[in-house]
Amino acid sequence: MGILIWLLLGLIAGILAKFVMPGRDAGGIIVTIAIGVIGAVIGGYLGTRFGIGSVTGINFESILVATGGAILLLILLRLIRRH
Repeated sequence: MGILIWLLLGLIAGILAKFVMPGRDAGGIIVTIAIGVIGAVIGGYLGTRFGIGSVTGINFESILVATGGAILLLILLRLIRRH
């Protein structure tokens, strides 16, 4: 996938993850995109590893997998910030 597709997918996944898990997170749109892109990598790895799905572009399955990874990343970041 091209870099623009990863950024768009990251933006979508980051926004959805922050919608599902509202809270006081630092950063604006750049941090949201970063959380989404890193979440897409995490979700894609775990999804492929466990046979759930993969990140292949802008489609429903990829958005779900990327959002799941972004939610997992938000949980980890909040646990780290708490301690």
